[in-house]
Amino acid sequence: MSPAPQPLVPAALVLADGSVFEGEHLGAYDPSGPRLWSGEVVFNTVLGGYQEVITDPSYAGQIITFTATHIGNYGVNATDFESRRPYCRGVIVREMARRHSNQRAEASLDAMLARYGIAGIGGIDTRRLTRLLRDTGAMPGAFGPCSSDAELAALRAAALVEPGTDGIDLVAQVTTPTAYTVGADDRLIVAYDFGIKHSILRDLASLGRVHVVPANTTAADVLALSPAGVFLSNGPGDPAEVGYAVEAIQGLLGEVPVFGICLGHQLLSRAIGGETFKLPFGHHGGNHPVRHEATGKIEITSQNHNFCVDPESIAGKADVTHLNLNDRTVEGMRVRDVPAFSVQYHPEAGPGPHDAKYLFGMFDELMGGASGATVRANHSNLIAPELGVA
Repeated sequence: MSPAPQPLVPAALVLADGSVFEGEHLGAYDPSGPRLWSGEVVFNTVLGGYQEVITDPSYAGQIITFTATHIGNYGVNATDFESRRPYCRGVIVREMARRHSNQRAEASLDAMLARYGIAGIGGIDTRRLTRLLRDTGAMPGAFGPCSSDAELAALRAAALVEPGTDGIDLVAQVTTPTAYTVGADDRLIVAYDFGIKHSILRDLASLGRVHVVPANTTAADVLALSPAGVFLSNGPGDPAEVGYAVEAIQGLLGEVPVFGICLGHQLLSRAIGGETFKLPFGHHGGNHPVRHEATGKIEITSQNHNFCVDPESIAGKADVTHLNLNDRTVEGMRVRDVPAFSVQYHPEAGPGPHDAKYLFGMFDELMGGASGATVRANHSNLIAPELGVA
């Protein structure tokens, strides 16, 4: 039997510019526990895949606004987790489904949020909020139960002191504390975990045995494993604050093939002397058009990032291979003289289109071609979450 619905608790979201949005509290709630949650408020335009979005570690430090009107319709399940647990600061929706219906569902989204201590707010005018963030940029905010002027004042004060994601190393909060291995192929791939997604691990496991290492692993320790290639994962926060990873990448270049995605792309760019900057409201969604410069082909891509590579800073050191058609920002590059390339978007999708799956094939070729490996059905050694809810 499903648990009785919780009574609606009036709540409010307050942004750093003073904007106030009224709604109802969702997810984790303890009347004697925390009364507010804060983070950098961003918006995501996907129409499905809310569970994969919420469990993507790249959202650490952020509050996710979903632009789709209804969220939670098909529930959640353990298979669709992209990490051990959600790392986002909260979730904002127009309407949370009161009932979920899907043969794969194991729990409701609201119950999953509560299980992992993630709070949310519903009943929000997400159209107004998204337009505001689009015009002024992502900004700090705070939300929580609110039924008095004192509680509203506390939310406003929390929004004003929330630092956002600039100048903060969030990778340290999401990386694995210890190394682990996925797959059993003879060819070894070392994957740096800056906030790696399970979808990426599944694609890499089709190419070889994947040894996942913590973000602060040195180049010497990686090279001692004699890998066929090194993968640089996605992750949250400001790439300028992950200097230890940049130093490690510099020690790997020219020694072993390197492939990076999202934050891995930014860190690889910084390793060759490039610079990164923060976009006004970032790219978060599953329908971003990207042009492959070599072929002119347009790929529809899944994206989730707030920072970007300055193309002028990598001129003469790398060639831009992919370009975003919305704002002309760098979406991919290939380092000159050494076997290393990267993309800003997510070829593994999860959620999103699969137009860019060929990039894993390019990494395979860079490591010496197909080794006879096929996509494995058994990924039981992935770190699996526990829903623990009904």
